[in-house]
Amino acid sequence: MDNKKYLIRRYLLFALALFVNAMGIAYITKASLGTSPITSVTYVASMFTPLTMGQWTIILNFLFLLIELPLMTRAQLRSDLRMFLLQIPVTLFFGTCIDLSMSLLYWLSPLAYAAQVVHLLIGCVILALGIALEVKADVALMAGEYLVRAIARRFKTDFGYTKLGLDISLLIVACLLSLGFMGGLYGVREGTLVAALLVGPIVHFVSPHYRFIDSWIGSGREHRPDETHGQAAYPVITIAREFGSGGHLLGEMLAKDLGISLYDKEFIHLAAQRSGMTEEYIRRNEQSIPSFWLKCMLGGSSELPRERSLSPDDVLFVAESKIVRELSAQGPCVIIGRCADFILHDAPRVIKVFCYSDAESARRRCVEQYGVPAERAVSEIARVNRNRIAHYEYYTGVKWGEPHHYDLMLNTGSMDLETACGLVEDLYRRLEKA
Repeated sequence: MDNKKYLIRRYLLFALALFVNAMGIAYITKASLGTSPITSVTYVASMFTPLTMGQWTIILNFLFLLIELPLMTRAQLRSDLRMFLLQIPVTLFFGTCIDLSMSLLYWLSPLAYAAQVVHLLIGCVILALGIALEVKADVALMAGEYLVRAIARRFKTDFGYTKLGLDISLLIVACLLSLGFMGGLYGVREGTLVAALLVGPIVHFVSPHYRFIDSWIGSGREHRPDETHGQAAYPVITIAREFGSGGHLLGEMLAKDLGISLYDKEFIHLAAQRSGMTEEYIRRNEQSIPSFWLKCMLGGSSELPRERSLSPDDVLFVAESKIVRELSAQGPCVIIGRCADFILHDAPRVIKVFCYSDAESARRRCVEQYGVPAERAVSEIARVNRNRIAHYEYYTGVKWGEPHHYDLMLNTGSMDLETACGLVEDLYRRLEKA
């Protein structure tokens, strides 16, 4: 009964998300600086035909649905039949919402360029709010997203870049239609580029603030047999650290003194086994994102939850997350990095430590203990920390190094590692006896 109740709530949330999306698209369009890339063809087509933008949206999405069929095997269609068929009512509802939104905003017609820019930005925020809600609901897909997934799965391409390719293709078609039927470039302007650049990062920013909805839609109640959901059965120490703060050295000292396992570089081998990636690739790319902004653009503007649109970075994160949960359930241990403090955030027997240091102490440790050339130490510290921040905040939605997320904040520049180790050990002993 509870599952049915939560499912109904998810569908209601999804319907609300579609309306908010439609309102965002209408707001962007009414700003008269272009429209979002995914609706560029439908908007341009509505400008030289008697059909509305919403009606063209329905037609285009039904065309997407037909294109999907030859891209799927019979087994894939059979296993995903519910999601495939849901595209039909979703498309009809979304197209109707677009026309309704355009009608509700009949009064919006800014003439001054500054006003147009302001309304464009408001539209981007509204669209991002809707997309984030759609991801939270996680019950259906728009035809455009389903098509991208079908293409990516058929040709084994990255979802984000496949979606970017579809958006660019739609923009090209919109430009050709505009030039061919209206003799000029209409409907595709600077606002289209602004929407493409801004919506994804805004989705990434607002998504964590929707966690208050989780209990209402039953999010997190589904338990999978291969995951412990952060309920560590043994005392576990997680260490997040700035580069040059000695976090790994502290982990080694703790593991030796307490007689427990240490996991840091071991993740590379374990993750390679799970993800199918080479150890060399993981060594180069783990705990970093090639471009934080690009990742937000490619992934954050998608209605598709991350587990259904995995890029290589995402596959690696998912693999390491499962390893963190499994290791925490096998025995007491120290885990370095890997967003372990967040992955195990609701576990009752975890000590979350963050190590930081002043700039000079970090530079000296990098040179004397890590072997970093003195002339490169400062830039290397900045680069590694920047990557760690981007990786952590992209995948968790939580600020890296925020004191409220940790049990101990250790300044290893003002105290030696032996003192820091003693503080953690004391807390561990107390936890062990509890």
